Amino acid sequence: MGIVISREERLMFINMEKLAVVFPGQGSQRAGMGKDFHDSSAVARNTFEEASDVLGWDVPAMCFNENEKLHLTEYAQPCILATEIAMYRMIRSEFQISPSFFGGHSLGEYTALVAADALSFQDALVVVRERGRLMQEASPVGSGAMTAVIGENLSADAIQKALENLPVDIANINSSQQIVISGHADSMDTAVMRIQSALPSSDGLRFVPLNVSAPFHSHFMNTIKDRFQAVLNQVPEGIHPENAEKVTSNYTGVFHTSSSREIVQKLVEQLSNTVRWKDNMNLISQKASQVFEIGPNRPLRKFFQTIGVNCFSVTTYSSAMREFQNRKPDDTIQQ
Repeated sequence: MGIVISREERLMFINMEKLAVVFPGQGSQRAGMGKDFHDSSAVARNTFEEASDVLGWDVPAMCFNENEKLHLTEYAQPCILATEIAMYRMIRSEFQISPSFFGGHSLGEYTALVAADALSFQDALVVVRERGRLMQEASPVGSGAMTAVIGENLSADAIQKALENLPVDIANINSSQQIVISGHADSMDTAVMRIQSALPSSDGLRFVPLNVSAPFHSHFMNTIKDRFQAVLNQVPEGIHPENAEKVTSNYTGVFHTSSSREIVQKLVEQLSNTVRWKDNMNLISQKASQVFEIGPNRPLRKFFQTIGVNCFSVTTYSSAMREFQNRKPDDTIQQ
């Protein structure tokens, strides 16, 4: 007969471990996201209401119903942030978790900073709304494109060399099996052919066009950096840099420092530079004994699997209850 572990003992175990929480970014949105948290938790419900008050429009209505605006960058980014914070606050309140480390992919980095109390929720909502609007303005609709390069043991250096003199950049190094390129739509076919020629395992490569409205994390975003920095400079009191040291930076691949100026600079540079998610994952997995992904979908779990790490994904209220109520002492991140 197995040993019965009480809820209190499970929670104590979770908080004795070095827990990391990570958040997905844009592209993870879906109609209905967060509704079960909203309906089941006053904490989550209050978070959605707070977001509506800050943004001046009905965030639950945008998140819970079929609405084309949910896929527009200006609306998607604050909606994802609000949903993820509502989910996180409910989990933190219900299970008294105290994560030691935080990470987020692209937009998710802002959720991570809020969850770590390094950036206020209200300021983050305003910042990501403007971030989304500016990112959409940076490139005329249809002029930019992004493509996921999928294969085994991908070499970022080889792909970067293949893209030389093309208006296409490496946007995301997500794992050894996925690298995303971003740039001018008319140059994507040439970029694909060059990468196929450059990589020795080109027979196993796949190229998947992404459904995006602009070439994110490429030099095409340089035109909005000054304006975005001006947005960030308006919220210095909302930044608590002493808490940022436990949050990974997409731009550097390592943890943020306890400098407000450097946090702002790294968030600005993130717009037009490579998201070093593979580096973020390696660092988090070295520090943490358990990793939880919290968000509307679970794209980060597969990336962690490529480095031999279990990432427990929470996308619904029922999965939150299952993962945190039923966590056992032998559930660690190593596969």
